[in-house]
Amino acid sequence: MSPFHRVLPLVAAGLAAAGYPALAQQPETFTNSLGIEFVRVPAGSFPMGAPDSDPEGRAMERPQHEVTISRPFRVARTEVTQGQWEQLMGENPYVRDRSNLYYDLPGMAGRITRPDHPATVSWNDAQEFIARLNEAEGGPDYRLPTEAEWEYFARAGTTTRYYFGDDSSRLGEHAWYGEGFGEGGHHPVAQKTQNPWGLYDIHGNVWEWVQDWYGADYYATSPATDPQGPETGDERVVRGGSWHSTGNGWRSASRRDYDPGYRGISIGFRLVRDIE
Repeated sequence: MSPFHRVLPLVAAGLAAAGYPALAQQPETFTNSLGIEFVRVPAGSFPMGAPDSDPEGRAMERPQHEVTISRPFRVARTEVTQGQWEQLMGENPYVRDRSNLYYDLPGMAGRITRPDHPATVSWNDAQEFIARLNEAEGGPDYRLPTEAEWEYFARAGTTTRYYFGDDSSRLGEHAWYGEGFGEGGHHPVAQKTQNPWGLYDIHGNVWEWVQDWYGADYYATSPATDPQGPETGDERVVRGGSWHSTGNGWRSASRRDYDPGYRGISIGFRLVRDIE
């Protein structure tokens, strides 16, 4: 029995005592060839986006609308790490040119180029990694989450601004955030708390690419079941906030857009795996 399975009943009890929604059953986990552990996410419905009552909610996060995820799937407990990237791709992701010149600041490369840190790559890079992983394991099973799937597993049954509640003063207990470029950087994965479904770094550390094209007004016409985002676009959506972002980018409803070719030092990705 893995340490995760031994600890999970205690975690579930602690979450229940803290007022988090209870999991319907112990999550079924799967570990792939790279050592990435996945948790089974059940089908269900949730309110997506920021409610009108949220003073930090933005127009692109509204209207809040009910969304149904009709099929269960698996999601990785952490973002893909540099070690996992190198194991599959045969190179560290930082050999690729950076779109963000902050990577060249004194000491930055040494702070963030580490095997247990997230692999920060472009959306296009993430698709290359996924294609190679599916080939290696006989897919296609792996992909990026849709934007709706991401917010569904990020909230994990909660309806508050963060999975731990509405109090932003507690963010430091749950996320790496608000650091400066001169001394800061992203951090090893899985060092802060889990969300109620056992996922790490949902808030902060690095933004996470999702599959969808970005549409500022998409929520007004989004399908109620399994939305896939606009059919076309110029930019892809990122979610979750990062180690250096300021403002309100860490809320569960927060969203931002980037060119799919952008390769900075604060956007990584988390895999999902379809269930047959």
